[in-house]
Order: sequence, then structure tokens, then C-alpha cells
Amino acid sequence: MDYQDARIAAIYEGANPRAQDAEFYLFLAGPHSCAVLDLGCGTGTLCCALAERGHHVTGVDPAAAMLAIARTKPYSERVEWVESSAQTYGSNRRFDLIVMTGHTFQVLLSDDDALAVLDTLRRHLKEHGRIAFETRNPRIDWISEWNERRRTLPGGEIVETLKVTAASGEFISFETSYRLPDATLSTNSTLRFPTPEHVQSLIKRTGLTVQDVFGDWSGGPFEPKRSREMIFVAEISRK
Repeated sequence: MDYQDARIAAIYEGANPRAQDAEFYLFLAGPHSCAVLDLGCGTGTLCCALAERGHHVTGVDPAAAMLAIARTKPYSERVEWVESSAQTYGSNRRFDLIVMTGHTFQVLLSDDDALAVLDTLRRHLKEHGRIAFETRNPRIDWISEWNERRRTLPGGEIVETLKVTAASGEFISFETSYRLPDATLSTNSTLRFPTPEHVQSLIKRTGLTVQDVFGDWSGGPFEPKRSREMIFVAEISRK
């Protein structure tokens, strides 16, 4: 999806208010000040909520238009904003918690990309730190749910429509259209839906160990046939 377009970034901001996933990651950060890295931070909703709670936050995103919105939010001045892809991000800082939210992991369409990002996580993690990210359960029929999905976004002036354009193996491609009062904007996306076993194998290959796999934002266990989310929490492997 083209989040470099300022109009698309603004629509994304309105369509994605703070929700249960943010509360989950806020809980992981805990009540005491710590260093948090948000890779793929988007418009910065979680980053600013973390900063409000006193955490030392770095938000990384490849889209300048998304970061421009993030910088306008309350507590944004307490966040270090970095324009970079997750694969190429580099810093001398090390973090207690590193998160990837908004199903960012699913835009990594190859094992090489996924391993590069997981290696970034591993290299920037403190010895006793944790990483956390989510990806959708591939056993859910996302094609039926998404194809021709239509909703009116908050404010009532924009209608969003999804149309699945291709599906093969782990991959689903779709077109998202936004009908505005004076124009229609469209973007095209492809997401990957790896199995939980495959995600865990990638995590292990980068020197990390899975602590937990949750199936919902309340911290319920992952149930392969029913859970919509696969939420992974991992730490550096101990020898």
C-alpha cells in the first residue's frame, strides 16, 4: 500500500484509531520506563502512547508521509523518529522491547526479507529484552472476509472497498479503493500468511527463542483452528 502518498497516509490515520493491539503492546512495555523500538510505526499512535507513559521511544517507518502525521501528535516531541526500512535500520542503541505492529510482518514477502528484519530485531535487543509482533492466522478464510468488503470510515465521507485480485499459496493480493467526495484513490497490496511453525523456524534461525504465542489481544492462547492472530513474543536464545 502506498503510504508515501500524503492523502493515503491521512486516510490510514483516520481508519486506524488506537485499539486493543496498542493496549497489548503497552502492557508488554510495563509500568516502568524502558527503551522501546517500534519498527513500522506508521502514524505513531503506539509510539506516542508509550512516550506518554514515560518510555524512551524510537519510531521507525519507511514512509515520510506517515512520519509527518506522527510528528503532529501529543507527546511526539518525546519520540525519536527515523525514516528507514526495517531491513536497513541501524543504531548504536539497544532496546528493552522491540515491536512490529499493524501486521507489518506480513509485508515481508520472502524468507530473506523476514530474516533480515528479525536480524535487525536481534541486533538491537538488550540481553534480557523481548521482541513482539503479530501476523494473521493463515487458517482463517481471509479471502472470503476481504473480497468486496465495504465500510464507511469514521467521519462518514470516505467509503473503503477491498477486492481480492490474486491468491496463491501463502500470498493474497488485493486492491483497496477509497471513494472520497471529490475523487477515488486506489492502492494495491500483497501480504504473506506464513504458518506458525514457519514463523517460529525463522525466529529460531536468527538466534531468538519464542517465549509465547498468543491468539488474541487479551493474551489468550493461540488455537490453530480458531485464533485470528498469531502474536509472537521472543527473547535472545540462551546457550
